[in-house]
Amino acid sequence: MIDALSRLLASRDWLMADGATGTNLFNMGLESGEPPEFWNTDKPDNIRKLYGSAVAAGSDIFLTNTFGGNAARLKLHAAQGRVRELNRVGAELGREIADKAGRSVVVAGSVGPTGEIFEPMGTMTHAVAVEIFQEQAEALKEGGADVLWVETMSAPEEYRAAAEAALRAGMPWCGTMSFDTAGRTMMGVTSAAMAEMVEKLPNPPIAFGANCGVGASDLMRTVLGFAATGTERPLIAKGNAGIPKYHDGHIHYDGTPELMAEYAVLARDAGIRIIGGCCGTMPDHLRAMRDALETRPKGDRPTLEAINAALGGFSSASDGTGDTSGDPKRERRGRRG
Repeated sequence: MIDALSRLLASRDWLMADGATGTNLFNMGLESGEPPEFWNTDKPDNIRKLYGSAVAAGSDIFLTNTFGGNAARLKLHAAQGRVRELNRVGAELGREIADKAGRSVVVAGSVGPTGEIFEPMGTMTHAVAVEIFQEQAEALKEGGADVLWVETMSAPEEYRAAAEAALRAGMPWCGTMSFDTAGRTMMGVTSAAMAEMVEKLPNPPIAFGANCGVGASDLMRTVLGFAATGTERPLIAKGNAGIPKYHDGHIHYDGTPELMAEYAVLARDAGIRIIGGCCGTMPDHLRAMRDALETRPKGDRPTLEAINAALGGFSSASDGTGDTSGDPKRERRGRRG
């Protein structure tokens, strides 16, 4: 049986994913430090609004509010016993919204990192990580998610553990990493290394790519790196809406709907099949992206110069594939925005 995402990919040149989870929920009153996943049970109407606004803006895929829904993350809030409940309900609310959309919409069960460092530098083992991700994957499957969406990963060990968990849970999956340190993930993975790792997995993802990171320019440079490997697997671009700035006591992303529309068209022209936003991306951004994707004619594959001109400069001189020893290091975001 073909899964819902593969079916859509077979019928369309591109699909639009959703935008931010955290940014939208903070605008609804989520407090800093409060686990968004608690809102699945405590404020379900807010989560319905989150999902519904993405669908109304034109998203073909939206992610469940379960990014930090694994036992390792929930343990920080003494809620490790609620993994099944919070993920199942998060997916059930998504299924409810998708089923009344009047068109094919994919519910993607969001699976974020554990927040732990793997052996030998840390204490997390492959076996324990697989158990943690499998528990979450099975709950998302029970709630009706169409596909697992592994995201914001930085360690290859964690990506591989999530892949094995998807296999054990019998779920199709997609997986993105966050390239936020001079073109590499926090753990040093390059775009080329990720593409190579993906193809060596026993159960490679339906699609892979990059999310979050620094800004739309850097993310586009990374996905061009994937494309340069010659992979035939569908690619994902889920870039932030500009660069975060601290303003009046809160984080604000400076990317306008017009900038995100430019980014979406550049991603499409680069051959990216699944295009969405990450931190700071609101329904207004998504509407502008959808309109541009549908109305603007397809162009040539963009050059780095074209990306720079349309979206702004890169945060580092390196794309991550050369010597980055002299490049500034960036702190990794703990949560998809």
